[in-house]
Amino acid sequence: MKIVNSLSGGKTSSYIAANYPAEYNVFALVRTTDKNCMFPDKKIRQIVSDKIGKDFIGTLETDTIIYTMLDLEQFIGSKIDWVSGKPFDEIIKRKYKNGTVKTYLPNLTMRFCTTEMKLQPIFDWWKKNINEVAEFRIGFRKNEGKRARKMLDKTNEKGYSEFKSIIGRSKTGNQNRWGMVEWQKPEFPLITDGIFKDNIEEFWEDKPVRFAKFNNCVGCFHRNPILLKHMSNLQPNKFDWFVEQDEKSKVDYGGRTWLMGTTYKQIKNSFTQMDLFDDDFNDCDSGYCGL
Repeated sequence: MKIVNSLSGGKTSSYIAANYPAEYNVFALVRTTDKNCMFPDKKIRQIVSDKIGKDFIGTLETDTIIYTMLDLEQFIGSKIDWVSGKPFDEIIKRKYKNGTVKTYLPNLTMRFCTTEMKLQPIFDWWKKNINEVAEFRIGFRKNEGKRARKMLDKTNEKGYSEFKSIIGRSKTGNQNRWGMVEWQKPEFPLITDGIFKDNIEEFWEDKPVRFAKFNNCVGCFHRNPILLKHMSNLQPNKFDWFVEQDEKSKVDYGGRTWLMGTTYKQIKNSFTQMDLFDDDFNDCDSGYCGL
Protein backbone atom coordinates (compact mmCIF):
# COMPACT_ATOMS: atom_id res chain seq x y z
CA MET A 1 0.00 0.00 0.00
CA LYS A 2 1.39 3.40 -1.02
CA ILE A 3 1.87 6.01 1.71
CA VAL A 4 0.84 9.66 1.30
CA ASN A 5 1.46 12.60 3.62
CA SER A 6 -1.52 14.95 3.38
CA LEU A 7 -0.22 18.50 3.92
CA SER A 8 -2.19 21.60 4.88
CA GLY A 9 0.58 24.19 5.19
CA GLY A 10 0.49 24.21 8.99
CA LYS A 11 3.19 23.17 11.43
CA THR A 12 1.54 19.86 12.34
CA SER A 13 1.21 18.29 8.91
CA SER A 14 4.61 19.77 8.00
CA TYR A 15 6.04 17.98 11.05
CA ILE A 16 4.76 14.74 9.59
CA ALA A 17 6.42 15.50 6.24
CA ALA A 18 9.71 16.21 8.04
CA ASN A 19 9.69 13.23 10.38
CA TYR A 20 7.68 10.52 8.61
CA PRO A 21 8.98 10.18 5.04
CA ALA A 22 6.43 8.90 2.54
CA GLU A 23 6.28 7.98 -1.12
CA TYR A 24 4.12 11.03 -1.79
CA ASN A 25 3.47 14.43 -0.22
CA VAL A 26 0.40 16.29 -1.48
CA PHE A 27 -0.88 19.80 -0.81
CA ALA A 28 -4.18 21.32 -2.03
CA LEU A 29 -4.06 25.06 -2.71
CA VAL A 30 -7.12 27.31 -2.39
CA ARG A 31 -7.18 29.81 -5.28
CA THR A 32 -9.04 32.99 -6.13
CA THR A 33 -9.33 34.85 -9.43
CA ASP A 34 -9.83 38.18 -7.64
CA LYS A 35 -6.92 40.46 -8.55
CA ASN A 36 -7.45 42.43 -5.33
CA CYS A 37 -6.07 39.32 -3.62
CA MET A 38 -3.15 38.88 -6.02
CA PHE A 39 0.01 37.29 -4.65
CA PRO A 40 2.54 40.15 -4.70
CA ASP A 41 5.59 38.36 -6.15
CA LYS A 42 5.23 37.78 -9.91
CA LYS A 43 8.08 35.26 -10.03
CA ILE A 44 6.56 33.19 -7.23
CA ARG A 45 3.15 33.36 -8.95
CA GLN A 46 4.73 31.75 -12.00
CA ILE A 47 6.42 29.06 -9.90
CA VAL A 48 3.07 28.19 -8.31
CA SER A 49 1.31 28.23 -11.69
CA ASP A 50 3.88 25.75 -13.00
CA LYS A 51 3.41 23.51 -9.97
CA ILE A 52 -0.38 23.32 -10.19
CA GLY A 53 -0.62 23.46 -13.98
CA LYS A 54 -3.12 26.31 -13.76
CA ASP A 55 -3.00 30.09 -13.67
CA PHE A 56 -2.31 31.28 -10.12
CA ILE A 57 -3.44 34.78 -9.22
CA GLY A 58 -3.77 34.50 -5.46
CA THR A 59 -5.00 32.48 -2.52
CA LEU A 60 -7.68 33.28 0.06
CA GLU A 61 -5.42 31.86 2.74
CA THR A 62 -2.62 33.99 4.16
CA ASP A 63 0.08 34.46 1.51
CA THR A 64 2.66 32.97 3.88
CA ILE A 65 1.33 29.50 3.06
CA ILE A 66 2.99 29.74 -0.37
CA TYR A 67 6.38 30.34 1.24
CA THR A 68 5.68 27.57 3.76
CA MET A 69 5.25 24.95 1.07
CA LEU A 70 8.23 26.15 -0.96
CA ASP A 71 10.43 26.22 2.16
CA LEU A 72 9.16 22.83 3.31
CA GLU A 73 9.98 21.14 0.02
CA GLN A 74 13.55 22.39 0.29
CA PHE A 75 13.78 21.41 3.96
CA ILE A 76 12.59 17.81 3.57
CA GLY A 77 14.41 17.30 0.28
CA SER A 78 11.41 15.56 -1.26
CA LYS A 79 8.91 16.56 -3.89
CA ILE A 80 5.57 18.00 -2.81
CA ASP A 81 2.76 17.56 -5.32
CA TRP A 82 0.69 20.75 -5.43
CA VAL A 83 -2.91 20.37 -6.60
CA SER A 84 -5.72 22.86 -6.99
CA GLY A 85 -9.38 22.53 -7.94
CA LYS A 86 -11.77 25.20 -9.09
CA PRO A 87 -11.16 28.71 -7.67
CA PHE A 88 -13.31 29.68 -4.68
CA ASP A 89 -14.95 32.34 -6.87
CA GLU A 90 -16.24 29.60 -9.18
CA ILE A 91 -17.48 26.99 -6.72
CA ILE A 92 -19.86 29.46 -5.05
CA LYS A 93 -21.59 30.37 -8.33
CA ARG A 94 -24.79 28.55 -9.33
CA LYS A 95 -26.01 28.90 -12.89
CA TYR A 96 -29.69 28.33 -13.63
CA LYS A 97 -31.39 27.28 -16.86
CA ASN A 98 -32.58 30.82 -17.50
CA GLY A 99 -28.97 32.00 -17.50
CA THR A 100 -29.09 33.58 -14.04
CA VAL A 101 -25.95 33.20 -11.93
CA LYS A 102 -26.23 33.48 -8.16
CA THR A 103 -23.77 33.35 -5.27
CA TYR A 104 -24.39 30.35 -2.99
CA LEU A 105 -22.14 30.09 0.06
CA PRO A 106 -20.98 27.08 2.05
CA ASN A 107 -21.54 27.23 5.81
CA LEU A 108 -21.25 25.11 8.95
CA THR A 109 -23.90 22.64 7.74
CA MET A 110 -22.81 22.51 4.07
CA ARG A 111 -19.02 22.59 3.82
CA PHE A 112 -18.77 21.97 0.10
CA CYS A 113 -15.76 24.30 -0.07
CA THR A 114 -13.66 21.59 1.63
CA THR A 115 -14.94 18.96 -0.79
CA GLU A 116 -14.44 21.08 -3.91
CA MET A 117 -11.12 22.74 -3.10
CA LYS A 118 -9.36 20.15 -0.94
CA LEU A 119 -10.76 16.64 -1.32
CA GLN A 120 -11.71 16.69 -5.01
CA PRO A 121 -8.30 17.83 -6.34
CA ILE A 122 -6.48 15.40 -4.02
CA PHE A 123 -8.79 12.59 -5.18
CA ASP A 124 -8.15 13.48 -8.82
CA TRP A 125 -4.39 13.46 -8.16
CA TRP A 126 -4.69 10.08 -6.37
CA LYS A 127 -6.67 8.58 -9.26
CA LYS A 128 -4.05 9.71 -11.76
CA ASN A 129 -0.97 8.72 -9.76
CA ILE A 130 -1.98 5.80 -7.49
CA ASN A 131 -5.53 4.57 -8.24
CA GLU A 132 -5.57 2.03 -5.43
CA VAL A 133 -6.26 2.39 -1.72
CA ALA A 134 -3.37 4.27 -0.12
CA GLU A 135 -2.43 5.07 3.46
CA PHE A 136 -3.00 8.79 4.03
CA ARG A 137 -1.26 10.25 7.05
CA ILE A 138 -3.38 12.96 8.67
CA GLY A 139 -1.97 15.70 10.93
CA PHE A 140 -3.99 15.18 14.11
CA ARG A 141 -2.05 15.46 17.36
CA LYS A 142 -2.29 13.27 20.47
CA ASN A 143 -4.99 15.46 22.02
CA GLU A 144 -7.11 15.41 18.84
CA GLY A 145 -8.41 11.87 19.17
CA LYS A 146 -12.00 13.10 18.80
CA ARG A 147 -11.26 14.44 15.32
CA ALA A 148 -9.57 11.18 14.37
CA ARG A 149 -12.50 9.10 15.63
CA LYS A 150 -14.90 11.30 13.69
CA MET A 151 -12.95 10.62 10.50
CA LEU A 152 -12.74 6.89 11.22
CA ASP A 153 -16.48 6.74 11.89
CA LYS A 154 -17.01 7.72 8.25
CA THR A 155 -14.90 4.86 6.88
CA ASN A 156 -16.40 1.62 5.55
CA GLU A 157 -16.18 -1.83 7.13
CA LYS A 158 -12.62 -2.22 5.79
CA GLY A 159 -11.52 1.03 7.43
CA TYR A 160 -11.28 2.84 4.10
CA SER A 161 -12.57 6.30 3.24
CA GLU A 162 -14.77 6.51 0.15
CA PHE A 163 -15.32 9.35 -2.30
CA LYS A 164 -18.22 9.87 -4.68
CA SER A 165 -16.95 9.89 -8.24
CA ILE A 166 -17.82 9.00 -11.83
CA ILE A 167 -17.23 5.27 -12.30
CA GLY A 168 -18.48 4.89 -15.86
CA ARG A 169 -21.30 5.64 -18.25
CA SER A 170 -24.92 4.55 -18.27
CA LYS A 171 -25.98 1.68 -20.56
CA THR A 172 -27.23 4.20 -23.10
CA GLY A 173 -23.99 6.15 -22.86
CA ASN A 174 -25.88 9.39 -22.34
CA GLN A 175 -25.17 9.91 -18.64
CA ASN A 176 -22.35 9.49 -16.17
CA ARG A 177 -22.64 6.64 -13.69
CA TRP A 178 -21.68 7.62 -10.14
CA GLY A 179 -20.49 5.46 -7.27
CA MET A 180 -18.40 5.41 -4.11
CA VAL A 181 -14.69 4.73 -4.61
CA GLU A 182 -12.40 3.41 -1.85
CA TRP A 183 -9.24 5.49 -1.80
CA GLN A 184 -7.87 6.34 1.66
CA LYS A 185 -6.84 4.40 4.72
CA PRO A 186 -6.50 7.18 7.34
CA GLU A 187 -3.53 6.95 9.69
CA PHE A 188 -2.61 9.27 12.57
CA PRO A 189 1.09 8.85 13.40
CA LEU A 190 1.21 11.75 15.87
CA ILE A 191 -1.59 10.23 17.95
CA THR A 192 0.15 6.84 17.85
CA ASP A 193 3.49 8.35 18.90
CA GLY A 194 2.10 10.76 21.52
CA ILE A 195 3.08 14.01 19.80
CA PHE A 196 1.53 17.21 21.22
CA LYS A 197 1.58 20.81 20.04
CA ASP A 198 4.53 21.76 22.26
CA ASN A 199 6.66 19.02 20.65
CA ILE A 200 5.85 20.44 17.23
CA GLU A 201 6.48 24.06 18.21
CA GLU A 202 9.85 23.11 19.69
CA PHE A 203 10.82 21.20 16.54
CA TRP A 204 10.20 24.16 14.23
CA GLU A 205 11.86 26.81 16.45
CA ASP A 206 15.20 26.85 14.60
CA LYS A 207 14.16 25.47 11.20
CA PRO A 208 14.19 27.50 7.94
CA VAL A 209 10.47 27.13 7.20
CA ARG A 210 8.13 30.12 7.40
CA PHE A 211 4.66 29.56 8.87
CA ALA A 212 1.56 31.72 9.15
CA LYS A 213 0.08 32.25 12.60
CA PHE A 214 -3.32 31.15 11.29
CA ASN A 215 -3.96 28.62 8.53
CA ASN A 216 -7.05 28.05 6.40
CA CYS A 217 -8.99 30.73 4.57
CA VAL A 218 -8.84 34.26 5.98
CA GLY A 219 -12.64 34.33 6.32
CA CYS A 220 -13.17 30.68 7.32
CA PHE A 221 -16.66 30.39 8.82
CA HIS A 222 -15.37 27.94 11.43
CA ARG A 223 -13.64 30.88 13.11
CA ASN A 224 -15.25 32.84 15.89
CA PRO A 225 -16.36 36.42 15.11
CA ILE A 226 -13.61 38.06 17.18
CA LEU A 227 -10.89 36.24 15.25
CA LEU A 228 -12.66 37.08 11.99
CA LYS A 229 -12.52 40.72 13.03
CA HIS A 230 -8.81 40.31 13.69
CA MET A 231 -8.32 38.78 10.25
CA SER A 232 -10.19 41.70 8.68
CA ASN A 233 -7.50 43.97 10.12
CA LEU A 234 -4.58 41.72 9.15
CA GLN A 235 -5.81 40.83 5.65
CA PRO A 236 -8.28 43.58 4.60
CA ASN A 237 -8.28 42.83 0.85
CA LYS A 238 -8.93 39.14 1.36
CA PHE A 239 -11.49 39.68 4.08
CA ASP A 240 -13.29 42.14 1.79
CA TRP A 241 -13.68 39.26 -0.69
CA PHE A 242 -15.63 37.36 1.97
CA VAL A 243 -17.68 40.45 2.80
CA GLU A 244 -18.54 40.91 -0.88
CA GLN A 245 -19.66 37.30 -1.34
CA ASP A 246 -21.68 37.50 1.88
CA GLU A 247 -23.58 40.52 0.61
CA LYS A 248 -24.23 38.90 -2.79
CA SER A 249 -25.53 35.68 -1.27
CA LYS A 250 -27.73 37.60 1.17
CA VAL A 251 -29.50 39.17 -1.81
CA ASP A 252 -29.51 36.10 -4.09
CA TYR A 253 -30.79 33.62 -1.50
CA GLY A 254 -32.88 35.64 0.90
CA GLY A 255 -30.45 36.00 3.78
CA ARG A 256 -28.12 33.01 3.34
CA THR A 257 -24.69 34.12 4.63
CA TRP A 258 -21.44 32.56 5.85
CA LEU A 259 -22.71 32.62 9.45
CA MET A 260 -26.21 32.54 10.91
CA GLY A 261 -27.25 35.64 12.84
CA THR A 262 -24.60 38.03 11.56
CA THR A 263 -22.88 39.19 8.39
CA TYR A 264 -19.20 39.63 7.64
CA LYS A 265 -19.84 43.31 7.03
CA GLN A 266 -21.14 43.61 10.59
CA ILE A 267 -18.14 41.69 11.90
CA LYS A 268 -15.73 43.93 9.99
CA ASN A 269 -17.33 47.05 11.51
CA SER A 270 -17.60 45.64 15.04
CA PHE A 271 -15.31 45.62 18.08
CA THR A 272 -13.82 48.94 16.99
CA GLN A 273 -12.40 49.69 20.44
CA MET A 274 -10.63 46.34 20.86
CA ASP A 275 -6.89 45.91 20.34
CA LEU A 276 -6.49 42.35 19.09
CA PHE A 277 -3.21 40.45 18.81
CA ASP A 278 -2.25 37.09 17.30
CA ASP A 279 -1.45 35.62 20.70
CA ASP A 280 -4.98 36.35 21.92
CA PHE A 281 -6.18 33.29 19.96
CA ASN A 282 -5.51 29.56 19.99
CA ASP A 283 -6.32 26.48 17.89
CA CYS A 284 -9.88 26.35 19.17
CA ASP A 285 -10.54 29.82 17.77
CA SER A 286 -8.98 29.35 14.38
CA GLY A 287 -11.25 26.79 12.75
CA TYR A 288 -10.34 24.11 10.24
CA CYS A 289 -11.36 22.78 6.85
CA GLY A 290 -13.17 19.76 8.28
CA LEU A 291 -10.37 17.45 7.11
